[in-house]
Amino acid sequence: MLTEYIKGAMRRATYEIFEDDGTFYGEIPGFQGVLANMPNLEACRDELQSVLETWIVFRLIEHLPLPIVDGIELAFKIVEEDFDEEEEEALEKVEIA
Repeated sequence: MLTEYIKGAMRRATYEIFEDDGTFYGEIPGFQGVLANMPNLEACRDELQSVLETWIVFRLIEHLPLPIVDGIELAFKIVEEDFDEEEEEALEKVEIA
């Protein structure tokens, strides 16, 4: 599911060449701050995906919303389990929903 989310987001990416220095600029509309600028298109795509992955992890950790991509919604969901009091204080189990 995460791989499909990333692939779907990357399909939304747009690229342009900066004429002044010939570098490639890429961004993903709807993903604020996810952008890259590299010397060639392949490096720009690779960097953009790396930035996207970091952005996703950050937003999940901070419980911030993520755009829905191709019907895939990523969010944190707290899962309650039966723990004794000591375990409850020490553990918080989290899964990606």
